[in-house]
Amino acid sequence: MPADKIDRLPPCYTPNPETGEFTVWDEAVGGQYSTPPAFPSGGGGLVSTVDDYHAYFRMLLNHGTHDGERILSRPAVELMTTNCLTPAQQAARSDLARNNVHISFGQGQHGGWGYGMAVRTYRGDYAPVGQFGWDGGTGTTAYADPHNGVVGVLLTQVGLSLPAPAQLIHDFWTTLYQALDD
Repeated sequence: MPADKIDRLPPCYTPNPETGEFTVWDEAVGGQYSTPPAFPSGGGGLVSTVDDYHAYFRMLLNHGTHDGERILSRPAVELMTTNCLTPAQQAARSDLARNNVHISFGQGQHGGWGYGMAVRTYRGDYAPVGQFGWDGGTGTTAYADPHNGVVGVLLTQVGLSLPAPAQLIHDFWTTLYQALDD
């Protein structure tokens, strides 16, 4: 995060498992996002705004275009949003997600993975097959649903070390899908 914008970044919290009290896990100033990482992560560390998340997922729903401008090719979007796991990889991933359900409340149990994001391969809740996006370890969730043409973004600042933050994410998606009018 550039130094002149660090004041826009909130701290990240984690709940104390014994008391439930929230403590700061990562301050904005002096925290992990205040300086460039020694080694950029391919699977974490995205810092963005709700508006940018929304624009990004709308662009993916529009097959790579945003405001009439081509950002990604249609084949690139298809690779990103199509499950690329082998059956063995998918089974191992699903087993890992099921074994963490006491914490995750279903997060991560969507079945597949495209290039850079989760891809729903089976219907286990309100979300249809084909939904794509990701959940972040600091209590974020962002998915697009091509079937219903919707994007949902929830940014909290609470780490997923206890069930309550994951339950909040689960409730967010349940509420979003229950609000859809056929």
